[in-house]
Amino acid sequence: MKKEEIFEYVKKQYGTMPEYLWAQSPDNVVLRHKNGKWYAVVMSVEKCKLGLEGNEFVDIMDVKCDPEMTSMIIQTFGFLPGYHMNKQHWITILLDGSVSEAKTLDFLDMSYDMIDGNRGKEE
Repeated sequence: MKKEEIFEYVKKQYGTMPEYLWAQSPDNVVLRHKNGKWYAVVMSVEKCKLGLEGNEFVDIMDVKCDPEMTSMIIQTFGFLPGYHMNKQHWITILLDGSVSEAKTLDFLDMSYDMIDGNRGKEE
């Protein structure tokens, strides 16, 4: 899944616009929940920094994940411990086609829901 497709999805689904916070990394984007917290970070990172072979850049997305699921998920091809994030609570998804669009969006939606402070509370 390409990052542009993710940006289009979150705009339609959540009204989220990508935020470009870092001048030195103009391709890196934060997706912020309506409550102000980050639910995803989309970055372009050298493969070697992820523990992968090669020096070419790959697009990735960090999303929040249930800590009970994290260790199992990162055993799956295309998923890694959260890059530059708390590795217990965040995972990295490769955006190079190794993870299906459906799975990518499922984890993105899960992350959005986890950031929602009202999740699981009665209204």
